[in-house]
Amino acid sequence: MFTIEHEFDATVVTLVDEGREHLNEDVTINAFDDCVTLEQWDPRTDLVHRITLSPAQLADLTAALNLPEGIYRSTKTTGG
Repeated sequence: MFTIEHEFDATVVTLVDEGREHLNEDVTINAFDDCVTLEQWDPRTDLVHRITLSPAQLADLTAALNLPEGIYRSTKTTGG
């Protein structure tokens, strides 16, 4: 199950792990204009772990989900 909420400065997607077997904590994805963050609470440490992806990293991850094993380099360049 997942939820989608549109906040003032981000789109927030929460992934809920449902099932009969061991369940992981919810994952919250915050999509901002300049980055995407993934957050998950760790009950062992009582801390929220955060990973921040640049737009280029997110594009590479999206592409990687549909590719076979291997090493790839994105051909899209960003100006700036």
